[in-house]
Amino acid sequence: MNFLPLSRRIAYLAALAMLTLALPAQALRIKEVAAVQGVRNNQLSGYGLVVGLDGTGDKSGMPITGQAMQNYLQQMGISLPPGSAALKLDNVATVVVTAQLPPFAQPGQMIDVTVSSIGSAKSIKGGTLIATPLRGADGEIYAIAQGNLVVAGAGATGGRANTAGDRSSVQVNHLSAGRIPDGALVERSVPTPLHEGDTITLGLNASDFQTARTVAQAINARRGPGTAEALDARTVRVQAPPDAHARVNFIAELEELPLPETPRAAKVVINARTGSIVLNQAVTLGPCAIAHGNLSVIIDETPVISQPNPLSRGQTVSAVKSDIAIQYDGGKVVNMPASPLLSDVVRALNSLGVTPQDLLAILQAIKAAGALNAELEVI
Repeated sequence: MNFLPLSRRIAYLAALAMLTLALPAQALRIKEVAAVQGVRNNQLSGYGLVVGLDGTGDKSGMPITGQAMQNYLQQMGISLPPGSAALKLDNVATVVVTAQLPPFAQPGQMIDVTVSSIGSAKSIKGGTLIATPLRGADGEIYAIAQGNLVVAGAGATGGRANTAGDRSSVQVNHLSAGRIPDGALVERSVPTPLHEGDTITLGLNASDFQTARTVAQAINARRGPGTAEALDARTVRVQAPPDAHARVNFIAELEELPLPETPRAAKVVINARTGSIVLNQAVTLGPCAIAHGNLSVIIDETPVISQPNPLSRGQTVSAVKSDIAIQYDGGKVVNMPASPLLSDVVRALNSLGVTPQDLLAILQAIKAAGALNAELEVI
C-alpha cells in the first residue's frame, strides 16, 4: 500500500491545525458533548435471500442457500417433489441484513438497511432482496426489509479461462455488500423511557470530570441552582418537568445551551493499518534524544527443477530455493527540543524523516520515556 511521504502528511496536519486556529471560535452546545440516556439506536438483523443476480450468486453446492430457497418456495405454496435435482442457485445469494432502528421510530416509517453476502457469491450487484424480517436482541420482529440493492463497486470477468480454470478479472471496491435506502418498513416501535420519573440523565460522549461539571454549571446558570448535578465523569442528572410537552421543550432548551471553552485533553491517535496520524492542539513534547534504525528482512525464492539422468527411472522434481538476507540501517541520534506548540511538535516530528510505521514505534518510545505529554491511542 502506498502512503504519502511523512513530511507531506505532517505538513497537511499542520496546515489543518493552523486553519482551525484561524477560524473564529464558536462555543460548543450541550447537544454536541452529551445526549439523553435511553434515547439511542437499536440494532436489528435478519437472514434473507437476494435474487435476480446475473450468474454471480452462491454456488450450487451451498446447502444453506438451497435450504433457504426451499423454505421460501414452501411459504409461497410450492413444494418440490422428493428426490428432485438440486436447485441451481447461480442467481441467488444468501445474505445478512442489518439496520439501526432510530429512537422514537414509529410503525410505517422507513429506515436504511445494509445487505452483506455470507455465501460464495461473487457479486450481489443488480440483485433484489426479498422480504426479510429484521429482529432485535429480544427476538421480536421490528421491521421488514425488501428492495433493490445499491452496490458502489464494479467488476468484470474475461470470457475465456486458463488451463487452471480461472478467468481474468478486475474489481473496483466491494461487490459482496450493498445498501437499500429506505429499504425497511418499521413494524414496531421501541419504548423510550423519556417521560419516566422526575429527572433525566445526560450521558457525556467522553468521560471527563471537567466537562461534566461545566455542563451542570451551565444548566444551573440558566434554570436555577440545584437543577443539575454531575454524578461522575460521564453522567449529569437534571430535574425535569413532569408534563410530557414541557419536558420536550425543556430538553430542547438544554441542548442549545452554550458551554464555555475548556482545555482539551492532549491526545495522539494513530491508525496502524493506514499509517495516518492525528494530533490535537494540546499535544506537547518534552526534550529528548532519539536514535532509530531500520531492520529489513529480504526473502528471495527461486523455483528449481531437478531433472533425472537419461534412461533412469527417476522423476522430475520441482523445488524452491530460498535466499534470506537481513539488512540493518543504523540511525543517527536526533535531539528533540521541547515543543510547547502544535506547530513545534509537527516541525520536530517532520525533522525525523521516517516512515509512518517507524513513527508509530518512535511515538510509543517517546511516550514510555515520559517526553510525550499526551494520551497515545492506536486504532
